[in-house]
Amino acid sequence: MTTRSPQPLIDPRKETVVPAPWTGLPALVARHAERTPHALAVADGDTTLTYAQLDSAARRLASYLREGGVRPGDAVALLMPRSARTVVAQLALWWAGAACVPLDPAHPRPRTEAMLADSGATLTVGDSKLLEAAGTTGAALPLPGDAQLTCAEISTAGPGADDTAFIMFTSGSTGRPKGVAVPHGAIAELVTDPAYVTVTARDRVLLHSPATFDGSTFEVWSALANGAAVVVCTTERPSFEDLAKEVERHGVTVAFFTTALFHQLAARRSRVFTLLRSVVVGGEAMASQHARAVLRAFPWVELVNGYGPTETTTFATAHRVTDADCDGPVPIGRPVAGATAHILDAAGAQVADGERGELWIGGSRLAHGYTRQPELTAERFVDHPSLGRLYRTGDLVSARPDGILDFHGRTDDQVKVRGFRIEPGEIEHVLREQPDVDDAAVTVRRPTPDDARLAAFVVAGPGPVPRSEALLARLTALLPAQLVPDELTLVDRLPLTTSGKVDRRALADLGTAAASGATAAPLTPLQQAVADVWSRSLGCEVTRPDADFLELGGHSLLALVVTEDLREDLGVELSLADFFTAPTVAGHAALVERALLAAHTDLHPDALEDSDGH
Repeated sequence: MTTRSPQPLIDPRKETVVPAPWTGLPALVARHAERTPHALAVADGDTTLTYAQLDSAARRLASYLREGGVRPGDAVALLMPRSARTVVAQLALWWAGAACVPLDPAHPRPRTEAMLADSGATLTVGDSKLLEAAGTTGAALPLPGDAQLTCAEISTAGPGADDTAFIMFTSGSTGRPKGVAVPHGAIAELVTDPAYVTVTARDRVLLHSPATFDGSTFEVWSALANGAAVVVCTTERPSFEDLAKEVERHGVTVAFFTTALFHQLAARRSRVFTLLRSVVVGGEAMASQHARAVLRAFPWVELVNGYGPTETTTFATAHRVTDADCDGPVPIGRPVAGATAHILDAAGAQVADGERGELWIGGSRLAHGYTRQPELTAERFVDHPSLGRLYRTGDLVSARPDGILDFHGRTDDQVKVRGFRIEPGEIEHVLREQPDVDDAAVTVRRPTPDDARLAAFVVAGPGPVPRSEALLARLTALLPAQLVPDELTLVDRLPLTTSGKVDRRALADLGTAAASGATAAPLTPLQQAVADVWSRSLGCEVTRPDADFLELGGHSLLALVVTEDLREDLGVELSLADFFTAPTVAGHAALVERALLAAHTDLHPDALEDSDGH
């Protein structure tokens, strides 16, 4: 079965054929800077940049980068907090002729060093404090503020469509991340005048994803390619309330959410949907009940289910979700923006209509491949004898008679957790490298339908048995947060199937049994209130004041859920920083008590008596 997006697109406003864009991204910004120089391009808190200001700042910074040694064809790493300056820096790297390698300040040093080595980055640029804290071994160049730049604007033609824009890293089954080289033209084609979602020059698009996550590509460039504005959420880990305030403050109309985050917002009928007109969701299978809840509570929302690996430039297929779609599993739709979809069997032949097979993506938006990994590139990016160059997704799909695709899972062990593509083999590899570990396996456990947790199972080696907390601490120093297991259980042996492979379903059952083994202990009334909030979110009964949120399988998304529930149930605002400084029931109860006393000084035992203001 083969489905193909229409080429070229028809623009109903002009009733003319619009050729698919095929250009470098800086040229798109420059075009809007010329046509609408005073239109808002980026908003960052109280700071704003028009298109003319964005283009000028990027060209001057590009001259500074050239003076600092950046040459066309270089790969240059970018380490910055999420801000308007991040957008300027990306553009500047491209005007200077380099490819951008986004880094995450939260990643541990070994992960960052591996990304720098595998991308072939010649230089790391960015925020001076972050560069100093990262302590990377290669060359580094702090970026000055706009007011400090005295360079003239660079006058180069900028990158071509086939030049690499980003090197984005994904999880690798061999224990090392894979750098995906994504060309400018592929991104430009994805975002320019898209037919799968409505983005116009009047829109404002929310940027809240990490720069290392390819969802941020859509957030920034769907706005700038269409003359719209990017609204940057500068809070490092925004809460549900932070997102709602950002949308309300800046009048955001378009947003991308990972599926897991969308489910949590939908379950709360979050007011974040009140102003949004278009919501794109992607990363995992969308739950029908949550899609229906949003469509019925906010009927004006255009809800798009997007699908696509990084290797196919963010989204390869998309589907506008209707209430009728929610009667069953929500489909992933049809190919978009130059992509093609082919459902093939193990021999590479097309399956019969309606049959399941592996999804292979083709068309003009495929990545160049994996940097410095030609063998892996040849394995996943295949020159099919009759269909041309295709990417093997490893995903099982089927096509309906109208060509709409349904998703049915994976052909291998790869998983999606909270929007991140994760190879369990990468985590298992790092675990087996530990001297006190004999074997390890990683799977996903789902205590509730909306909560997916990475669960690791470890067989100890000879000698002293390692503690779960110690192993997790070591992993935290070696892997990014999304790859650190939410749970780690020591077992005598790994369960096997009759064919001798690790039985991952049996592992998930082991994790459920381990999570239910805690014994009860007395709780104060306030601790009980906190424990009740935890129990709802964690999907298990919490009965101990010393119960640890992380040891019970809590993670960053569930932390957002708990802080929101504490705000709604107890009227207390807890920051995520405070949340993780004392992640026990007793610790949270103490924080709640302190916040209540601060908000109600009449309840404080040391408060002065009312003296009529005298």
